[in-house]
Amino acid sequence: MTIVAIIDYGMGNLRSVAKAIEHVAPGHEVFVTSDPARVAAAERVVFPGQGAMPDCMRELDGRGLRQAVLDAAASKPFLGICIGQQMLFEHSAEGDVPGLGILPGDVQRFPEQKMLAADGSRLKVPHMGWNEVWQRGPHPMWDGIPDGERFYFVHSYFVVPADAALAAADTDYGVRFTSAVARDNIFAAQFHPEKSAAAGLRLLANFIRWQP
Repeated sequence: MTIVAIIDYGMGNLRSVAKAIEHVAPGHEVFVTSDPARVAAAERVVFPGQGAMPDCMRELDGRGLRQAVLDAAASKPFLGICIGQQMLFEHSAEGDVPGLGILPGDVQRFPEQKMLAADGSRLKVPHMGWNEVWQRGPHPMWDGIPDGERFYFVHSYFVVPADAALAAADTDYGVRFTSAVARDNIFAAQFHPEKSAAAGLRLLANFIRWQP
């Protein structure tokens, strides 16, 4: 039995993440927690979130979870989702706040002047809905997921890794942006696998099996 902790720092609908993982991991222990000791005891850690970056960083620190996240990201299979991906980087333009600095790079807003579709119409920000995810190369987390599969997004900002080798997938929305990153035991995505139907469930199932 695998023990999976979903970190609760007060930002996001964590129940949907938990339910999706429970669905693909019957017989495993899946729990939502804000207790650093329980995060430390887990074998796999999921770091989701939604909302504004300054609020997320403030809540994470206010609940004493920063070190638990740093330790988990350094030592065990770790999945970041949405803001949980953005917080791994060094700095965000949203509120001009520092992130956790686990991965090199920053977080930028979609550039207003480039928010144009192929037909010249304006693209809305936030980017909200289904979009293709183009894999940069093979990774165990992509097992059984076709290249170009569609996942569900809700965001106005995206990560810009300082090291191009971190990029695990790209997506086009006015600009081509990094929609997933991977390094060692860390995999993180801008999209929401828990809201992405069969492809999202497959990604979560792959996370349960992944042996980085």
